[in-house]
Amino acid sequence: MTRYFFVILVMALIGIAIIVKAGIIMFVERGYWQEVAERFVKENVPIKPNRGNIISSDGRLMASSLPEYRIYMDFVAGDTKKDTTLMNHLDEICTGLHRIFPDKSVNYFKEHLKKGRKAKNRNYLIYPGRISYIKYKQVKELPVFCWNKFSGGFHEQIYNQRKKPFGSLAARTLGSIYADTTKGKGAISGIELAFDSVLKGKDGITRRQKVKNKYLSIVEIPPVDGCDVITTIDVGMQDICEKALSDKLKEINGTEGVAILMEVSTGEIKSIVNLVKRTDGSYGEEGIERNSALSNMMEPGSTFKTASIMVALEDGVITPNSGIDTGNGVKMMHGRAMRDHNWRRGGYQYLTVPQILMVSSNIGVSALIDQHYGKTPGKFVDGLYRLGLNEPLNLQIPGGGKPVIRHPKDGNWYKTALPWMSIGYETQIPPINMLTFYNAIANNGVMVKPKFVKSVIRNGEVVEEYPTEVIKSFICSQRTISQIQEILEKVVSEGLGKPAGTPQFPVAGKTGTAQISQGAAGYKSGTIQYLVSFCGYFPADDPKYSCIISIQKPGLPASGGLMAGSVFSKIAERVMAQNLVKDLKMAVDTSSVLIPEVKQGELLTTKHVLDELKIKTNADFKSRRKTEVWGTAQLTEESVVLKDKELNESLVPNVIGMGARDAVYLLESKGLKVNLSGVGKVKRQSITNGSKIVKGQTIALQLN
Repeated sequence: MTRYFFVILVMALIGIAIIVKAGIIMFVERGYWQEVAERFVKENVPIKPNRGNIISSDGRLMASSLPEYRIYMDFVAGDTKKDTTLMNHLDEICTGLHRIFPDKSVNYFKEHLKKGRKAKNRNYLIYPGRISYIKYKQVKELPVFCWNKFSGGFHEQIYNQRKKPFGSLAARTLGSIYADTTKGKGAISGIELAFDSVLKGKDGITRRQKVKNKYLSIVEIPPVDGCDVITTIDVGMQDICEKALSDKLKEINGTEGVAILMEVSTGEIKSIVNLVKRTDGSYGEEGIERNSALSNMMEPGSTFKTASIMVALEDGVITPNSGIDTGNGVKMMHGRAMRDHNWRRGGYQYLTVPQILMVSSNIGVSALIDQHYGKTPGKFVDGLYRLGLNEPLNLQIPGGGKPVIRHPKDGNWYKTALPWMSIGYETQIPPINMLTFYNAIANNGVMVKPKFVKSVIRNGEVVEEYPTEVIKSFICSQRTISQIQEILEKVVSEGLGKPAGTPQFPVAGKTGTAQISQGAAGYKSGTIQYLVSFCGYFPADDPKYSCIISIQKPGLPASGGLMAGSVFSKIAERVMAQNLVKDLKMAVDTSSVLIPEVKQGELLTTKHVLDELKIKTNADFKSRRKTEVWGTAQLTEESVVLKDKELNESLVPNVIGMGARDAVYLLESKGLKVNLSGVGKVKRQSITNGSKIVKGQTIALQLN
């Protein structure tokens, strides 16, 4: 029993010792062994891929990922050699840091590093803020910092920062992403969010393994970099739209503005601008994630009148020759006063249908619609639905609003709803939806879905393409489309939309001016806010682009034609000017020089070039069998006269007036060494022509 007791005691002591040692390892020596583990054993370490780029339709980089770094020092890592080296080279290190980061002094870095060393900090931030890869590499060249992190202590944290080369241009549409320190989160908004799955790529996996007494990171699964996304946005057009809209907002003290430019046949969004007034009075897109062009749920105002007239034309209850008496500009509609904008000046009296839209008469539209649909308002709303105005667009990027057009069967319908709905109130339609409707008119009734992304590519190869998607093959009959196209062109050429026009080509569209409801307070709370807009297309005779301008501003004056229409005009002219190609002959005048300047030198080559350019030459060489003919060129009004000149093989030739290539070739072929200075034609030669050639002699040529 004594022996058994002794064995049990020994085993118990050994067990206690194991438990104590395990506790020491787990708690007391935890940091040390974690460092050892990190140094020698790493399994299934993820490797982050490079996020794909977002590229404009004209091939320019709009968003890309670039690495940024925070640099740290571990003052506990390494041994006494490291600490001694650090202190011996402290002046050199601090001077180097000051050279790389001139905003901090040498003394600042010296005191800063001494403070971290005294505290034995293991993750001490050397420089506040993130630095570029170039500066990181410069820091890595300094003493001690160039050692590996286990012996020297210098280490870094990498951030994959998203950069936009064009700044805030289309920033809300491109979207943004979370900083990669926020785990489990990726993109926040826009194209970045909609195409996050293809942009972010796939993580790889690596592990640390000992190979020939060296520990290497072995890649088991390589990362797959993200694909590039090719957008429909044209940087030049985006810049045109943003500049035109920004200038107008500054001029009228607007609070917010939207401009969208769409290609008629394809639905490609060539430009989309969302500008908001900042606290300092400037305008920009950055800092706000909401894309107003897609989500603004406001009453569109008079741009909606086009749809009301189209419904009536399509149902056959009116024709372009129909008309109505608008009186003195004020008409009671079911107990509520409807006013035209010129009611103080006596109104418009009798107006035909085209004139109603040309002067944007509220009474004209609402009276016609109430007259023909007052007893069957549901039929009118059904007609709006046929036009596709109520349908959500299900866009490629998030944030699109769903139009709200009430139907009598939904309840809460009053007799005043129909006349006010017909002029753009009692409805909520985002700008992108209204533009899609007008684009369908320009596209002869074919409604196409707005498109922001054309394709996804990887290493230059197309992974996926996004073709044009047709929402409705026709929104109405061709007869109605032709009638409304003609009326919209008159709105600009003869009506209130004149500021949107241009003498360069015909424009069609409709103005809009509406009071903005202040929620429960209605339209009479403090300073009245207005929404001025213009929606149309150009050129009207062969539509290429459709465009909507929507501006919010406080107080009067407020005019969709003068304010939004003038922005539309500038955009239309500048966009069309981008593709303007003129015949070169149109640039020729009496002062034009069509015969180029020709240098002296080898004439056979000169004649070949002039012949290829179809420039008339007059050449009469004495010998036509030579491979080289040297001489002079003289210019006349209609041709170039080439005259050859015999060279004496033993005398230095005259190379003044020749180009560098011909002069060097000729002189070196005669055994001279050439020293050149300057550019252009030979102005001066150090050995005069006619001197006897001494082979190996150096001749200096000055070019000018």
